[in-house]
Amino acid sequence: MSISVQNISKYYGSQKALNNISFKIKKGEIVGFLGPNGAGKSTMMKILTTYISSSEGEAIVNGFNINTKQKNVQQSVGYLPEHNPLYLDMYVKEYLAFNANIYNVKKERINEVIELTGLTNEAHKKIEQLSKGYRQRVGLANALLHNPDVLILDEPTTGLDPNQLVEIRELIKSVGREKTIFLSTHIMQEVEAICDRVIIINKGELVIDTPLSELKSNQEQLIEVEFDYRIEDVLLKRLPHVKNAKNTFGMTWEISFDTKEDMRALIFDFAAENQLKILKLDTKNTTLENMFRELTSSQHL
Repeated sequence: MSISVQNISKYYGSQKALNNISFKIKKGEIVGFLGPNGAGKSTMMKILTTYISSSEGEAIVNGFNINTKQKNVQQSVGYLPEHNPLYLDMYVKEYLAFNANIYNVKKERINEVIELTGLTNEAHKKIEQLSKGYRQRVGLANALLHNPDVLILDEPTTGLDPNQLVEIRELIKSVGREKTIFLSTHIMQEVEAICDRVIIINKGELVIDTPLSELKSNQEQLIEVEFDYRIEDVLLKRLPHVKNAKNTFGMTWEISFDTKEDMRALIFDFAAENQLKILKLDTKNTTLENMFRELTSSQHL
């Protein structure tokens, strides 16, 4: 295992930021770490990088205990915090050389990470001259300098425009072919595009840990339909492949089916047979975003 978290809790005074969190990440996995603001994502990442200590529990990163082998953990982890700390008055290559000296890595590695992160044409510019996207590349290059086995990336695409977001996403995917990546983000499409697995926490509690492939295979077909007259749910539940029929408001229903076959034609036939008119008909897939909203809404607290 690259990361093993066992019963981690963190208190800030009387406030519990993390409550008995446990999970494991295998070598080579790219795992998305999701949660609303204040859920405890950054706190967990700071604990795994030994930036702060946990109040209870322990974690093993690359075989090293975060409580007793902090230096070993730091040497084997690359960390990009949410607020990327850069010396803006330094040149890109100068900044990376400064950090390479701290890590005691060979000078050739500087050119390797510059090429890897697409900074070749920016290497002789001051960091203050760079766009937000290229500054993020500098942060990633710095996190990769000592060739760590694990990358911990806290909101690496925050504030990027759509083009920059795609570029950084592709860069992370490329790096992820050789390393374990633990990635927090608010962008659901990013997780679906990059990650193998998703962990969601809410108010310090772990609420789901599932492979993305399992989520996609379990997606239901969800159809929203509005009729012109009230009907009983028992009629809808008699339809083939129906899992559930829920009256959301008025004469509008959400009907879920456990088949990939387009069931809208069936709804049309049902309406004709029961002398109903359809005022609205939409398909709504069960996406990661929908699941996130459901798991982190107030009714699930």
